[in-house]
Amino acid sequence: MYNVFVTRKLPGHALDELRSVCNVTVNPKDRNITKEELMKAVANQDALISMLSDPVDSDVIQAGSKLKVIANYAVGYNNIDIAAASKQNILVCNTPDVLTNASADFAWALLMSTARRVIEGDILTRSGQFTGWAPELLLGVEVYGKTLGLIGAGRIGQAVAKRALGFNMRTLYHNRNRLPHTVEKECNMEYSDLETLLKESDYVSLHCPLTPETRHLIARRELEIMKSTSILINTARGPVVDEAALVEALEQRVIYGAGLDVFEDEPALKPGLTQLSNVVLAPHIASAAVETRSKMVEMVARDVLAALEGRRPQNVVNQEIF
Repeated sequence: MYNVFVTRKLPGHALDELRSVCNVTVNPKDRNITKEELMKAVANQDALISMLSDPVDSDVIQAGSKLKVIANYAVGYNNIDIAAASKQNILVCNTPDVLTNASADFAWALLMSTARRVIEGDILTRSGQFTGWAPELLLGVEVYGKTLGLIGAGRIGQAVAKRALGFNMRTLYHNRNRLPHTVEKECNMEYSDLETLLKESDYVSLHCPLTPETRHLIARRELEIMKSTSILINTARGPVVDEAALVEALEQRVIYGAGLDVFEDEPALKPGLTQLSNVVLAPHIASAAVETRSKMVEMVARDVLAALEGRRPQNVVNQEIF
């Protein structure tokens, strides 16, 4: 039987099918695994099911000398040294598409919560400070008819844009490549350079991958270009935003607010962030819907089994080696 190591306990029952044909070992510690623990765990394993937080670098890949496939329980895979895996002829898989709608929904949850100060209202009400309706109580900003700027217009970005149709919003987007006219029309999106998007958008939502080019894509200069009434939403990758610069911008009211599901040094937060009332903080839960997370388990399990049996997995990142 093949040996499969899973770095965290996963929801649903999809691993049961894998267990019927493989020896599946799940990390018993319900926390992020360390590099040293991972190097030890992958020895003599045929497959690894990893999380985005797992450091699957060249050392780990070398330690897993028998690995045939690494299936990342995420859309992103910047935690994996793809070149090192390809060199060892190890397939790398991910879970695209399945979490598109859940992630788009959550970007909107952050946007609405920040704009209408929902978290502040919840805290005020729970603490017994709500003494009745007042004309200036927790005034927020409107969403309907405003301008939404999307940085990154892949599946999730497009899903966010489609939801903006219901709010009669103008939607600008900036992407590595301009989308086909048919997609722009369907999503009611206008292609824009980054600076124009930042200047004109009331809401800026990030949906780009983390690459050397996108690291600190939003830093002090970009934040200063944005409207003082604008809101930044990040459900992409933490390091896309210079978090220290964002804290400063929020403190000085350079922008109105922010909604964050990811952080630069996750799970650590930059000093001062938790003291700010004009930011909504979520613990990386954009895809945390029961249906979505269960489908993600099914996807990685299916792809691991396919790879081990010599079949082509559905979602291969390094397709050149198959």
